[in-house]
Amino acid sequence: MCGIAGIYHLNKKTYPHLENHLDMMGNILKHRGPDDEGKFIHSNRHLGFVHRRLSIIDLETGSQPMTDNAGHTICYNGEIYNYKELRKEFTEFHFRTTSDTETILAAYNRWGQDCPNRLRGMFAFALWDEAQQLMFCARDRFGVKPFYYTIINGVFLFASEAKALLPFLPNIQTNMDALKDYLAFQLCLDGKTLFDGVHELPPGHILIIKNGNVEVKRYWEVYYKPDFDHTPRYFTEKLRALLDDSLKMHIRSDVPIGAYLSGGLDSSAVTSLAAKYRGDSDEFLAFTGKFSLGELYDESAYARALAKDSGITLHEVDITSDDFLDSIRQIIYYLDYPVAGPGSFPQFHVSKLAAEHRKVVLGGQGADEIFGGYVRYLLAYFEQCIKGAIDGSLHNGNFIVTYESIIPNLVALQNYKPMIREFWRDGLFEALDKRYYRLINRAPSLEKEVNWEILGDYSPYETFKAIFHGKNVAKESYLDMMTHFDFKTLLPALLQVEDRMSMAHGLESRVPFLDHPIVEFAATMPADIKFKDGTLKKILLDAVGNDLPEIITSRKNKMGFPVPLNEWLQGELKDFIFDIFTSRRAKQRSYFNHKEILNSLQNEPKFGRKLWGLLSLELWHQEFHDKQTYYSSLREKGVQA
Repeated sequence: MCGIAGIYHLNKKTYPHLENHLDMMGNILKHRGPDDEGKFIHSNRHLGFVHRRLSIIDLETGSQPMTDNAGHTICYNGEIYNYKELRKEFTEFHFRTTSDTETILAAYNRWGQDCPNRLRGMFAFALWDEAQQLMFCARDRFGVKPFYYTIINGVFLFASEAKALLPFLPNIQTNMDALKDYLAFQLCLDGKTLFDGVHELPPGHILIIKNGNVEVKRYWEVYYKPDFDHTPRYFTEKLRALLDDSLKMHIRSDVPIGAYLSGGLDSSAVTSLAAKYRGDSDEFLAFTGKFSLGELYDESAYARALAKDSGITLHEVDITSDDFLDSIRQIIYYLDYPVAGPGSFPQFHVSKLAAEHRKVVLGGQGADEIFGGYVRYLLAYFEQCIKGAIDGSLHNGNFIVTYESIIPNLVALQNYKPMIREFWRDGLFEALDKRYYRLINRAPSLEKEVNWEILGDYSPYETFKAIFHGKNVAKESYLDMMTHFDFKTLLPALLQVEDRMSMAHGLESRVPFLDHPIVEFAATMPADIKFKDGTLKKILLDAVGNDLPEIITSRKNKMGFPVPLNEWLQGELKDFIFDIFTSRRAKQRSYFNHKEILNSLQNEPKFGRKLWGLLSLELWHQEFHDKQTYYSSLREKGVQA
């Protein structure tokens, strides 16, 4: 796991101060790779890579950038879990290391630009092909590892984190279309970032530069084609076999590993299976965090139950409002730009704890989007069940979750009454895309706080629709359309949090559910297999339930690590929040009405995310926009050095 960055003049002209600017980018990314640093400078000085290394596999000879005998040089971040299997295939390739990095070079030698399809893992890399005078970049199928780029005055620059590109921007400005995405979903759509001019290479895509032309192409897609020919037992048994195989791959490491353990189904499944397959090779540790404010904010009892059942050591951290005050600006800095909900705050502190004991941890990210784990799916289906009962179409098709069967599971909606009231306020029984958009769109709650008229004409709904109705999704399953949208949008946002909060502490985070054989197989499961009777992630529960204690398998109260931010607003954080939104610089943000923001925050529901969303935006502006002079000075220092 590492930090990568590079500079390439598209017209192959000499780039002045190449080495100094690479050093600057490497310094910004040094938290990602504290163990080693390396550079590659092309002899023509129009191209250079810098690499910051966190040593996990091949601790002695795996340094980067790495060049093979064919003139291919790679700068890579990630882990290729099937590297041992691939190495056995490459009998014609003379390996000089035992690293997975060299395996990518061998794969490129054999398969060229098709090599990402042969890789099983998480990765982002740039590879220079001297013979073809071509740069080849790729990102893993799901976006576990980041890749940002910009093009300025004919120069292509890339980095693991957007902040390493900021010194090169003429001005640090907000992308208004991305801002509208964020205000609607607390994430950006379609490769946008909140930084104007900085782009994200989408998951499952490659980027090719040849003869000065930059081309981005998709190399992988997931296709939702329900398989109605097999039994529930078939799906359960095959899923379990795939999970076992994925875990055995993901525990490969030359250093000891551990796991995040919240006490929910996903992290419990990963922890239990990993501890089982890691065996006695080293002590397997788990890490959890909690807020000591009652059971609504504390899942640690479930984590302890799993740890005891699996015979592993659990480390815990109590997270307080003082921790929020001490770390929130760091969190925004490491995130690059605001994304997803407040879960980044507790994850930052659990990652800090884990990094004190381990270099590698496993997490349960991805299962909700793959198997249908969000409570809103239940609410959306409940509405359709009511509609079907009224229309007399309730029992049509193989994909329907019935009104009768869903009733016992509605207890999961207990803490979501504000969301239900808002969802059913109007538009009941409209088209499926409009209803799901209404369910996830947060913009209506910001009507007074945001000056929408100055944000432009772009409509997030149009981008939403294009993803929701993707050609890769069979139209008969509402669940598939919902989970597909979240898989393509929310999951990469959560993976951004996963990557940044772990790498902030030099910690590698692996996500075993995001193994492409699992994802591709899950896309063939009918809704009544994944979501039987409205039971969230029923297929996953069936596949791993026997390995977990009953206190976890019988849970109905999905929590998702809620943060007591709105409770703290009334007490410990009140002055801090007030000072942030009444500062001189804050009042200069023309697209926000700060008086309305302060008024509305007093009425935030317990688990509302308005405060988090707006506070994150303001702190982001302070951390980056208001430091334009600082970032420009970094570039100038590189010129003068």
